[in-house]
Amino acid sequence: MSVIAEDEGLMKRAVKYLRKLVAEKEADPTLMTEEEFFAKIKRGEEAYERGEYTVLEPGESVTDMLRRNGYDI
Repeated sequence: MSVIAEDEGLMKRAVKYLRKLVAEKEADPTLMTEEEFFAKIKRGEEAYERGEYTVLEPGESVTDMLRRNGYDI
């Protein structure tokens, strides 16, 4: 880090790269807070308790299971 801090050109490149990293993180739609994550887990457990789940049959592929459940793949 000290080498970068001493060189203005390297510092500008590093700042540009860090801004890019931050933009990538902010753009990720799958990111969620810890509270959102545990709320999603709770909703899944409640759906399971209501019987709202799908079982992968023996010898069945994931694609076959999705087609069986109405997904157009």
